[in-house]
Amino acid sequence: MTPPRATTLALTAALFMAGCGTDQQTDTTAESAAASASSAATTGAEAAPSDRTAVQAGRSGCIKVPNVVGKDHQLAQDTMQAAGLYFLDEKDATGQGRLLILDRNWIDVRQVPRAGSCVAPDTRITLYAKKDHE
Repeated sequence: MTPPRATTLALTAALFMAGCGTDQQTDTTAESAAASASSAATTGAEAAPSDRTAVQAGRSGCIKVPNVVGKDHQLAQDTMQAAGLYFLDEKDATGQGRLLILDRNWIDVRQVPRAGSCVAPDTRITLYAKKDHE
């Protein structure tokens, strides 16, 4: 006979797995988007400017780096992430090696790579900041 604890664990695992379902809906949505893009390309229909940028970035793996110099550090990070750039590094621009703990108390004064550069989504973006009023 199976111990009660083992039975409970087996039943819990079975229920958990049954609730997971499949990714059929996600796959169908991706296929629909691909079919729409394909039909738009074959019919000559033009995409909206933001759609064109996303399609171009997807094809070439290129994302245009936004200019965040002069913005507070939190807004600069949010701007980079909105552009699809998530590999962010931060440094104290004074060379003192301080940690940027409260991002809103810092202003970005330099960025590498430069604004307008075309980079891959996994490119490291380094933001150099000074504390407010420095």
